[in-house]
Amino acid sequence: MTIRKADERGHANHGWLDTHHTFSFADYHDSKHMGFGPLRVINDDTVAGGGGFPPHPHRDMEIISYVIEGALAHKDSMGNGSVIKPGDVQRMSAGPGIMHSEYNASGTDPVHFLQIWILPERAGLPSGYEQKFFGEDDKRGKLRLVASPDGADGSVRIRQDVRMFASVLDGGSAVGHTMRRDRKGWVHVVQGTAELNGHHLEAGDGVAIEGEEQLTLSSKDKGEVLLFDMAA
Repeated sequence: MTIRKADERGHANHGWLDTHHTFSFADYHDSKHMGFGPLRVINDDTVAGGGGFPPHPHRDMEIISYVIEGALAHKDSMGNGSVIKPGDVQRMSAGPGIMHSEYNASGTDPVHFLQIWILPERAGLPSGYEQKFFGEDDKRGKLRLVASPDGADGSVRIRQDVRMFASVLDGGSAVGHTMRRDRKGWVHVVQGTAELNGHHLEAGDGVAIEGEEQLTLSSKDKGEVLLFDMAA
């Protein structure tokens, strides 16, 4: 189990965008942190009111947007348009190539969200889009499956052997997860604080998990976490 503290991440502030990179991205390059298994990107982005990413291309990537605060407006070349808010999980499969834009839906208030990239099982898969809502009560005190290769339990479907869980942990509550030895895991603290097998974690911290079979997540006050259970 290896902890990557939030302040060790790459960071850039462009005025309209304040971003932290768990793994190498854009102008931030760290050969020791190029991704973890099929998990390639976790960007922790805060976009100022009225700001956003103009239309730009992607291909051969499973992209998940997870809004923490505010609202994010999405449009893409497949004809999809939506506003993503806390609780929403958006999955976009770039496939052979798409264009999309993401803008703060507010002209005044910031939007804080995670953009997560997962390598697909193979190149050239069809493009696709999906968005589902998972309320806080649905995640409280449990590991709620929100993305999976088979769409189990109403999760969004991704084209890779990755299961992504979200959990809201109140003071004193704990959740457990069993990892198979032939798989690896990653925990990301979305907000608040958490404890993982006795290790204290804060917002933005990440943990690489290999060789651990039993995971216990808890919080002494309140926290929100993501857990990725992945093919090794």
